[in-house]
Amino acid sequence: MKALVLHKIGDLRYEDIQLPQRKSDEVIVTIKAAGICGSDVPRVFTKGTYHFPTVPGHEFAGVITDADDETLIGKKVAIFPLIPCQRCEFCEIGKYELCNNYDYYGSRRDGGFSEQLNVKLRNLVFLPDDMDLSLAALAEPAAVALHAIRLTGVKGLDTIAIWGLGPIGLLCAMWARAFGARVIGIARDERKLAFAKSLGFIDLINSEKVDVVETIKELTRENGVDCCIEGTGASEPLGQALLACNAERTVLVMGNPQGNIELSQQQYWAILRKQLHVCGTWNSSHNQHIDDWQTAIKGLYDNTIDGKSLITHRYDFSEYQVAFNKLREKQEHVCKVMFINE
Repeated sequence: MKALVLHKIGDLRYEDIQLPQRKSDEVIVTIKAAGICGSDVPRVFTKGTYHFPTVPGHEFAGVITDADDETLIGKKVAIFPLIPCQRCEFCEIGKYELCNNYDYYGSRRDGGFSEQLNVKLRNLVFLPDDMDLSLAALAEPAAVALHAIRLTGVKGLDTIAIWGLGPIGLLCAMWARAFGARVIGIARDERKLAFAKSLGFIDLINSEKVDVVETIKELTRENGVDCCIEGTGASEPLGQALLACNAERTVLVMGNPQGNIELSQQQYWAILRKQLHVCGTWNSSHNQHIDDWQTAIKGLYDNTIDGKSLITHRYDFSEYQVAFNKLREKQEHVCKVMFINE
């Protein structure tokens, strides 16, 4: 079996590895599609994984090819990458995204950039028999985006502003549009703005060219927006979101910070004086009561979420150097890079 194995920071190789013996609570999934997340780039090139060697990849889907229960063989599945400890107070109520002792496919244990992987039964998310598995590999970011939108409380006729128009930001925008909200998208890369426009989004702001807060006020008749999502992990966009949000509404942060986040006195005052709700998110809900994954899969399957348009680059696992360099070098517009295992 071949996999993309990270041996040390920056040392990613495509090589033969031995699949561990499958346990009774696992199945073997033959992986057919795996997306590169933006977090995989620093994980490979700068900060590393929790141990070496590791197979990265947490956005993936495939077909069950071995299981104790033979009725599962041949089923198409996506994989919820978080493995909860099942012992903490949050696991007891199904809030696995709040577990502090979790394991994780692709960062804390081997993940989806591989031809096959042993996957725990509880982490399988079953798919329609005719679902395109490259779309199914988008279930993880689609579920994360849906979770974020639900936390904002956005509803029909609301206006939501989204800073950052990468894959997660665009998925948030698609969910907000599906909920009936007006979307204002903010980015500093003209290529990302043009791509968002091609997906049907109209209210788009280049933060390098105009005053973002003033422009949002003009677009909302001075009211500000009903909710904000800050998806870049930077100080300036967060400050803009706090100033642009209407009173007693939500500013949600979900961008991975590259350094310290700082607010001006005016921006901090906005939290106080407008009684803003500031919350964060990093993952999704997947339990018997709230399952972002089933909704995400349905949205991708029926094209409520236009996943096919988000996949701008497709590669074989053996082309990993080209694939990762596309994302790292940013010489052309790239949205979602997907490995396809025919």
